[in-house]
Amino acid sequence: MSNKKTTREDYLFLSAFLRAKEAKMLTADKAERMLSAQSFDEAAKMLVECGYEDFSGMNASELQKALSDRRDEIFCDLERMAPDKELVAMFRMQFDYHNAKTLLKAEAMNTHRSDLLSSCGRISPEKLEACIHDDSYTDCPEILGKAIAEAKSVLMRTENPQNADFVLDRAYFAELLNAAKELQSEYLVGYVRIMTDAANLRSAVRTRRMGKDADFLSKALIPGGEVDCDRIIAAYGTTESLTALYAAGPLAHAAVLGAAASEGGRLTDFELAADNAVTEYLKKAKLVSFGEAPVAAYIAAVNTELCAVRMILTGMLSGVGSDIIRERLRELYA
Repeated sequence: MSNKKTTREDYLFLSAFLRAKEAKMLTADKAERMLSAQSFDEAAKMLVECGYEDFSGMNASELQKALSDRRDEIFCDLERMAPDKELVAMFRMQFDYHNAKTLLKAEAMNTHRSDLLSSCGRISPEKLEACIHDDSYTDCPEILGKAIAEAKSVLMRTENPQNADFVLDRAYFAELLNAAKELQSEYLVGYVRIMTDAANLRSAVRTRRMGKDADFLSKALIPGGEVDCDRIIAAYGTTESLTALYAAGPLAHAAVLGAAASEGGRLTDFELAADNAVTEYLKKAKLVSFGEAPVAAYIAAVNTELCAVRMILTGMLSGVGSDIIRERLRELYA
């Protein structure tokens, strides 16, 4: 842990507390029951047994806010209980970088999209917006602030939001890996590495699918995974070589589907397989009695659950068929 006095034993109470919470989480069977419900209200009421408030009668924007509030409440509760607050901060990072991307694009287009911002980051959207507007990042976490300044410069110079996203993505994963190492957790380091490998595999598949060259791919790749970026670029010429790079690891199945997707096959199947490989890694924490691993796995599982709930309920509100929603659902932790 980053604090030398913090030990795995310090997580005994929190680990036991979260094990009990896991028993109420959304399972594949419960999700299927929601998908089989006759109405949005009926499906929403089923979530009450999972500890949610009653979402029935809500519209899409009200539902979005309620789910965001639930995530923020869970983060705040865990920050109060966790022996090392940086563990929770690690999972807040993604929302800082999401907000940064949204705000930079909005500023470039002279628009305002507060509806796309999340309050679950380490810094409030309002404060982050002020930092970007004033070009002053002293109130930002250091790596985030430097990345935003660089991304803003790249966006102004190239007028290409994708190039700015590449800068922020690399900074996000670098900060994530640094946090995992600071926490001295092999489990968290492994989690960041498989997330990085999955992100790089996605980039390779999408780049090939778009007909772009290896130079474009090199801008999108993120250092820090088990599969080295140089090897991915070298193997980029053929899908067979790219598949072989991942053959011995947890993303082997996803790589096979990715090879098919890169040639015009179903992208959804590949995306699901990549996300599910990360979930399978997280499930290793179920074999750990206590420590930072069960806490980290629970937070990641909450994020996956909230995405599933949003996908099911917003899909029902929009009239999307249950079969279409079902095939897009990621594997749940519980």
